[in-house]
Amino acid sequence: MARLLLFALCVLPSLVSAWGMGNPFHVRGRVYCDTCQCGFETQKTTYISGATVRIECRDRTDLQLRYSLEGVTDSAGAYKIKVAGDQADRICHVVLVDSPLADCKIAHPVRNRAEVILTRSNGAISDLHYANSLGFVKDEALPGCAELVKKLLESDE
Repeated sequence: MARLLLFALCVLPSLVSAWGMGNPFHVRGRVYCDTCQCGFETQKTTYISGATVRIECRDRTDLQLRYSLEGVTDSAGAYKIKVAGDQADRICHVVLVDSPLADCKIAHPVRNRAEVILTRSNGAISDLHYANSLGFVKDEALPGCAELVKKLLESDE
């Protein structure tokens, strides 16, 4: 009976942990061009095909980069990056790298990164993780943006 209890306490958690480490994570998100220079997505937002993003995972203690992997958006501005292995106690972000649009290349100072948690030690069971949308800012706002922003502000009241 003691051996069975010892097995259950020592070996089973290791097996469960090893099983979870084998499944890769899939991180999904979108990259947009902030055509109205609002700092968020609007009806005039366009999504960027061919934009480059990178997943960066840093050590929590010394903030040294421990894992990095790039991905590119599809025709709908969406990316899906497969991350092999549990990133345990690391801080991971998806960050903007590059936009193929000459007039929309400046990363928004607030919407240029999104945190993603890539560990199973927190009880998460899904392999699929979604990141917040990331945005580049258009050099000049499109016509009609001022009216759109005014309408959005009025609807907030």
